[in-house]
Amino acid sequence: MGVLGLSSSIALLVAVLVTVSAQPQTDPNEVAALGKIAEHWGLGRFLNLTVDPCTPNAPWAPENANPRIACGCSTASNACHITHLKVYALDIVGEIPSELFALKELVDLNLAQNVLSGPIPVEIEQLSKMEYLSLGINNLSGTVPPQLGNLTKLISLSFSSNNLHGPLPKELGKLINLQQLYIDSSGVTGPIPQELGNLKLLQKLWASDNLFTGMLPEFFGTLTELMDLRFEGTLLEGPIPSSFSTLTKLNNLILGDLTGEDSSLDFLQNQTSLSVLSLRNCRVSGQIPEQLGTFSELIYLDLSFNKLSGQVPASFQDFNQIQFLFLGNNNLSGELPANIVSSSLLALDVSFNPLSGNLPLLFDNGRVSLNFVGTSLNANNLENGKTFDMLKCLNSSTNCPAKVRASSFAVNCGGTDQISASGVNFEDDSETLGAASLYRSSNHQWGVSSSGYFIFNPHGPHDIAETDSQITGALESELYKTARISANSLRYYGLGLRNGKYNVELHFAEIKIEDSQSWKALGRRLFDVYIQGKRVLQDFNIQKEAGGSNRASIKTFEANVTNTVIDIHFLWAGRGTCCIPAQSTYGPLVSAIHVMEDGGSVGSSSNSDKKRTARILGIALGCAGALIIISSVFYLWWTKNSPEHVQVHTDSPRKG
Repeated sequence: MGVLGLSSSIALLVAVLVTVSAQPQTDPNEVAALGKIAEHWGLGRFLNLTVDPCTPNAPWAPENANPRIACGCSTASNACHITHLKVYALDIVGEIPSELFALKELVDLNLAQNVLSGPIPVEIEQLSKMEYLSLGINNLSGTVPPQLGNLTKLISLSFSSNNLHGPLPKELGKLINLQQLYIDSSGVTGPIPQELGNLKLLQKLWASDNLFTGMLPEFFGTLTELMDLRFEGTLLEGPIPSSFSTLTKLNNLILGDLTGEDSSLDFLQNQTSLSVLSLRNCRVSGQIPEQLGTFSELIYLDLSFNKLSGQVPASFQDFNQIQFLFLGNNNLSGELPANIVSSSLLALDVSFNPLSGNLPLLFDNGRVSLNFVGTSLNANNLENGKTFDMLKCLNSSTNCPAKVRASSFAVNCGGTDQISASGVNFEDDSETLGAASLYRSSNHQWGVSSSGYFIFNPHGPHDIAETDSQITGALESELYKTARISANSLRYYGLGLRNGKYNVELHFAEIKIEDSQSWKALGRRLFDVYIQGKRVLQDFNIQKEAGGSNRASIKTFEANVTNTVIDIHFLWAGRGTCCIPAQSTYGPLVSAIHVMEDGGSVGSSSNSDKKRTARILGIALGCAGALIIISSVFYLWWTKNSPEHVQVHTDSPRKG
């Protein structure tokens, strides 16, 4: 090689070295901190940190990478800083390490859906450039540190679904740029700080399933950018403030389980952007305003378990988009609007109201689910599948079997016929109920009604839960592999029983929430149970009671039957997590029911009742069902024995 050629090669090598040295490098302090974090959380299987974390086109840099490390680099300073860190749904355990706070340029930190424990460190205030912080669905404990209020650039903050305690710090009112706040099922308690009224840019506030106390804040009416507001399952008191009338940008308004003073619907004046309106069990009284029927964007309306009176507005005939309409358990009277069943309606619940007149004509009987038990509506014009045909004979005593009083019944909720080891015949209950339904068994001994819809469930409607797992703690594992579930209210009725004292066995097994070391086991299903109007279980947690998932739990109660009917009511009161391990994992769940007259033999449901059932079925061949008489009977029984109770969502997925 000549002198000229050697000079050219040296020049090229120098140029390459200059280029390599000019490539911005990650701040060494951040590299060291990231290495400690990865070691602490066992992320070595995901990340190769033998190379610079901010290497261009690294496999962990794309937005959909998990774990994700993204950086901001400056050629002027020849330095890179870590700006995004995502460790999402990887079942990471342990506490939040102190080394995390060396990443002072972080803008986005997502640690959601893991099993992190310990407190939220006060040092988190050092991450002063943070805009998105998600700590939801973990096992964090302690109080919410006031230092979170120093992260004044935050746009989105989530610490939903944790085991925190104590009040919300008033310092959160300093987060004036906040648009999204998710604190549902976090464990916080006490009054809601007035300082949250400073969050004028807030668009989403999810705060259900926390034991907040005091009045529903008047200052919420000043948060005029709100689009999504959710408060269910708290200890808050009404009334709903009139200031809510200013919240004209609301798409979703979900309030529930308010105590204290009655509320009215007068605040619903200009909320024409509402898509979901749920005010279940809010002590709402007075009449439903006609104006509500003009809300053209409304697809889901739940005003059930309130004190509403008067007639259903005629304007409800003009709902253009409404799909789910729940008005049950009120004091609504008169006739239903003739055309209330629009072409878009999928479910109508008007149960337990003193309504009269004729049922509306249905556009598509196979599409619309309907519950009007406990009313005096005339069902002569209704033909809707085998459920209604089965009850048609009740219109005329000449077409119905002779009344033979039963002393027991048993139901395999959500499943098919099964005979237990003790000889009890748990009858088929595998019928699809829909969002508002009434179904009566073929032997006329029991019925079931359901009300509620998992409105935010992306996988469509479901009213039966199933599992292939083995159930422990019971001889009949198969009995617990199916269960009936509901988003709101599920009622079983024993019909035509002999009056007297009964034993009520309720069979449960949690088959949807996992029992593992994963974040998928962090869910909590809570619901209430009433028998004959008396609450016998409050905030019942099957998993906790049974000692784990896929384990049987049997609860036994005594009840008196004085009018041939027994009412077993499973009710969701807004408590528990909503979305672990999947969206819409909440609400009552029951595996089986066995009701037996006190003093009867264990197998009576399959022995003496078999003869009685055969006799009934023999008489009832060809007898179909309608709903007018059963609904009237239920209404008369309900008004005579009016239940004392009127009681009847979510860490969010990556929000923001």
